[in-house]
Amino acid sequence: MQEKLNSIKNETLNALALVETLPELEALRVKVTGKKGQLTELLHAMGSLPAEERPKVGQMVNLLRNELEQAIEQKEAALAEHFKQQRLLEEALDVTIPGTAVKTGGLHPLNIVLEDLINIFLPMGFDVVDGPEIETDYYNFQALNLPQDHPARDMQDTFYISKNLLLRTQTSAAQIRTMENRKPPIRIICPGRVFRADEVDATHSPVFHQVEGLVVDKGITMCDLKGVLDEFAKQLYGPETQTKFRPSFFPFTEPSVEVDVTCGECGGKGCRVCKGTGWIEILGAGMVHPSVLKGCGIDPTEYSGFAFGIGLDRITTTRYKIPDMRLLFENDLRFLEQFK
Repeated sequence: MQEKLNSIKNETLNALALVETLPELEALRVKVTGKKGQLTELLHAMGSLPAEERPKVGQMVNLLRNELEQAIEQKEAALAEHFKQQRLLEEALDVTIPGTAVKTGGLHPLNIVLEDLINIFLPMGFDVVDGPEIETDYYNFQALNLPQDHPARDMQDTFYISKNLLLRTQTSAAQIRTMENRKPPIRIICPGRVFRADEVDATHSPVFHQVEGLVVDKGITMCDLKGVLDEFAKQLYGPETQTKFRPSFFPFTEPSVEVDVTCGECGGKGCRVCKGTGWIEILGAGMVHPSVLKGCGIDPTEYSGFAFGIGLDRITTTRYKIPDMRLLFENDLRFLEQFK
């Protein structure tokens, strides 16, 4: 029995010296000390020994098991340390090497201009409101003084989803919703996407952006409208900017005007950009039609108001001298990186 134990010990220690991987070590452990290993088989064979020899043999087997298990654990720790050091060498980083610059994004030019507009109107007491892009015919047309047979509907080629649902053609619908749910005084701007079935070219798109404004209170006049838009133009384009109001027509305002500003390229002298006029049109505006106020539950004999609609895309292209509106929607990184 002693010879067998010595043989197992020597074979195990020799094999242990040659082990190079953890799977090989685990296989050796199972072979020697596992449930069906060599030492376990010796213990099972003790039944054939005389009763007086069994305790001595059992003690010898257990002592050898403890010795071999300690040797296996030491080998396992040595292998783990070896693999750790090897991995550290393979994954070592030279902290003195210059790092790779991380590219950062930036705001889209439309968002830059929109934030500027919001920052102009917020100090004037305006709130920012939003509305659904899928609107009903009532909020998009009828409540804005455009009944079913109104010829002005032809001015807006509309994307209809059903007879009563459509993609909004103007953010004015959000103004109607606001007037229905708030009591005057009301001061709001409504930024958002709008949709019209226009042909795509350098100045038109079926998807574009508006920022519409609304003020309703007692004693509101055209002087208030002009004062707000004068201040807006000066803050957006510079203190030397002048505005000009031209008569126009919108079904939901009366009187209605188109608003021009002095050309930023030539300062009003006339150039290629303004086609020699010295002026550039930027928005439409007017006094809220009494019928619109009345339809929203606001007494037009007690309250009055003004509204204006700014084409965000036009403001952006004129500010940054972008020659083609389509550049705003094509997601060309070469174009967008200029606005970081």
